[in-house]
Amino acid sequence: MRTLEEIKAFETEFFEKVWYDRHSMLRGKRKISPEILEEAERHAREIEIKYKGKVGPYSTLAWGMLLGKLSALRWVLGDEWEDFLDT
Repeated sequence: MRTLEEIKAFETEFFEKVWYDRHSMLRGKRKISPEILEEAERHAREIEIKYKGKVGPYSTLAWGMLLGKLSALRWVLGDEWEDFLDT
């Protein structure tokens, strides 16, 4: 069985990868304040470095697997089984 620390680490990884992919898809398509955009871009660069560029783009299958893993780990950590994968 995985330790709680391992489960939390993987949940964080999948959360960050989903967030990064969504951020990349929305880049330049929404108007947000310069301060928030600057912070989001800084966070995106940190994720790129942390995962050494292994942050998409994903095929439809890979995207589904990523979301499924995030959902399962959140369930193990106590979230309800629902289709809410907020990042």
